[in-house]
Amino acid sequence: MVASNGNQVVETLRWRNGRLEMIDQRILPIRFEYLGYGSAAEVAEGIRSMVVRGAPAIGCAAAYGVALEALRWRAAASGEFSAAMSGAFDVLAASRPTAVNLFWALKRMRAKWGGVGDRAVDEIADTLLAEAHEVLAEDIRINRAMGSFGAALLPDGARVLTHCNAGALATAGHGTALGVIRSAVEAGKRISVIADETRPFLQGARLTAWEMVQENIPVTLITDNMAGFMMSRGEIDAVVVGADRVAANGDVANKIGTYMVAVLARRHGIPFYVACPLSTIDLGIPDGTGIPIEERAAEEVTGFREYQWAASGVSVRNPAFDVTPAELVTALITERGVVPQPDRARVAELFAGR
Repeated sequence: MVASNGNQVVETLRWRNGRLEMIDQRILPIRFEYLGYGSAAEVAEGIRSMVVRGAPAIGCAAAYGVALEALRWRAAASGEFSAAMSGAFDVLAASRPTAVNLFWALKRMRAKWGGVGDRAVDEIADTLLAEAHEVLAEDIRINRAMGSFGAALLPDGARVLTHCNAGALATAGHGTALGVIRSAVEAGKRISVIADETRPFLQGARLTAWEMVQENIPVTLITDNMAGFMMSRGEIDAVVVGADRVAANGDVANKIGTYMVAVLARRHGIPFYVACPLSTIDLGIPDGTGIPIEERAAEEVTGFREYQWAASGVSVRNPAFDVTPAELVTALITERGVVPQPDRARVAELFAGR
């Protein structure tokens, strides 16, 4: 992502002086600042409190959380180190339930640890840090590949609706859904974005709009309940969203409100694309009914920051995600190509030979 000065690359996560730094996305776009993290518990709290959010970015943060804990205990005896690392994996796994990239990254880091477990503790720590760096670099490569495949689906002049934020801020860089848009613009296509504000945490209004403004990509902000009106007027040509988990049959869990957008898109004959890396596909869950849905605090619905607009004492539901059935998905966009009309067989083909 290009910063507002036009030449500085803004990194969602970065390694500086032996610590992980992450953009505090809770305060964007009012303020831009990094917070530093030095342990697995601190990173877990950063994930839980949504300093960092977006499935791929959460996975990268978790990988660094493991590495940080290994570095903290690099001078310890082998048994003490192993106990500390087991605790690190547990605290990170408990941070958020829906985004499968979190668990994918922890599984990858645990496997790397297992592969060098007979080495000296300080060497294990260095190996885990190198693996975390590779998780981040690989995510950017994957997003670029997805962007290239997805850009081909968007016609020149397309007006693209997106929901939540699946951009550079939700990944190590470039983005999933917004990566498709960025790649299309880089290919010379005239693309404009319509960003749902994405209640209740306002990721579209605060983050997607901010990213697009930084890069001078035309963007129009609408409230979530305006999408149907815009579609009925012929003002939306395609929908591109990201995903937090995709079931084996192609059902997609994404930010709450995505399901409504998909239904509206089907009603109006508008293609509905989901950009997701293979690490977001969970073959262990047969369909969307098995995807755990995080329920977040009532305060996110009754107000924002220090403001409250709802009546005190009102009951609140705040599911953070919903599930869009595969039958409403025009195609999945992955680093291995585009999967039209995803179903169990087509999703399984993505993993053939892996």
